[in-house]
Amino acid sequence: MTTDIRLRFLHPSGAIGPGKVSLLEEIDRTGSISAAARALGMSFRRAWFLVETMNSAFREPVVRTNVGGREGGGTGLTAFGQEVIARYRRMEEEARRAAAPHLAWLDEALKPEAASEKGADSAGPKSNGPDSGDP
Repeated sequence: MTTDIRLRFLHPSGAIGPGKVSLLEEIDRTGSISAAARALGMSFRRAWFLVETMNSAFREPVVRTNVGGREGGGTGLTAFGQEVIARYRRMEEEARRAAAPHLAWLDEALKPEAASEKGADSAGPKSNGPDSGDP
């Protein structure tokens, strides 16, 4: 099956979706906002903005930063940030499993070349970055 879904959760305090979750995962993997930004092909400024947005939206911070110095500083996820990723990925898998019969039907109903036709919406709505819209 090639048809898939993407989850994005909207709340008056902010949104979280695949882009922000990927950023959190890269920060966890690299220990650095700048390295995570490079790995995802975004500017440091954009990554920092997204981190600040997430830290402000939740009651607890998802990312902790340590200012440089002799130890060189660093960035990492809080335990809460780890839980946000785990729950998002679990919800994503449960939604995918629940939608599987419908996705299979859509997959069969779509023409194989439809995604490459001009104007086809193969990647969903265009955005200005991970989880664009209301921060």
